[in-house]
Amino acid sequence: MTGAGDEKRMRLRYAGTCRVCDAELPAKAEAIYERATKSVRCVAHVQPADEPTTAEVGSGDTSKEAQPSNGPAAETAEPEAVDSGVAGASARREFERRKAKREESIRSKHPKLGGLILAVTDDPQSTRAWDTGAVGEEKLGKGLDAQAGDTVSLLHDRRIPRTRANIDHIAVTAHGVVVIDAKRYKGRPSLRVEGGILRPRVEKLMVGSRDCSKLLDGVLKQMALVRDIVGEDVRVTGALCFLDADWPLLGGDFTTRDVRVLWPKKLYKNLQQPGPLDAAAVDALHRRLAAALPPS
Repeated sequence: MTGAGDEKRMRLRYAGTCRVCDAELPAKAEAIYERATKSVRCVAHVQPADEPTTAEVGSGDTSKEAQPSNGPAAETAEPEAVDSGVAGASARREFERRKAKREESIRSKHPKLGGLILAVTDDPQSTRAWDTGAVGEEKLGKGLDAQAGDTVSLLHDRRIPRTRANIDHIAVTAHGVVVIDAKRYKGRPSLRVEGGILRPRVEKLMVGSRDCSKLLDGVLKQMALVRDIVGEDVRVTGALCFLDADWPLLGGDFTTRDVRVLWPKKLYKNLQQPGPLDAAAVDALHRRLAAALPPS
């Protein structure tokens, strides 16, 4: 049943917490979903515009449970904000750390000429790579945030617990969860298939003439981690998004081992595809992933 305005009475697909009284609401429990705040509340906390009809409550029912709850808690309670993270934050910090360390070392060894040396020399490639990666994640993160809505929620730069690794971006959409790895590689991505009849079939991700199949292994590990968090009932896919690659004018994207290889605009379009998850389910998954994978 749909309530007035932007609220909906429904059975929860996933467990949640009442934003008014903090009561735990198990999956399949009846609750009211608030689209504006992307939160849920107990059916006991009914706003005046959402009062049950006599057909729902029973004619003449004046019990306490049937009355709207308009106490101070219902008026002042705010949903807990989700920290979506900052795209490229950890890569940017690592670049700044390495740059500062090099500058300190040069100035320490060459007190008089340190400034000149820094002015006429570049950071090593191993340091510049962190800046390149950060720029790519920041650019893609900005584009992803522009796709956000009721059925698309984003998380950026999430730390994998007990490791130094991170996940660049996670998109929770109507058709499931997409684990996204941003790359700024030159060359044309392609799928090379070897074997198949007399030898085992092997799919390789090539970027130009380079075998970059290890990138797929990294995304697959991240997908497995996310799948453990959201459960087997939620579809989890991966995306390798190449920002600076030499893509053809027509076509060019492909899927291998459940990982889509594509460019930003193609990715944005994919995130908007319809699916079985409604706004409440997307919000619940978004919060679950944010809690399990904190910002880096």
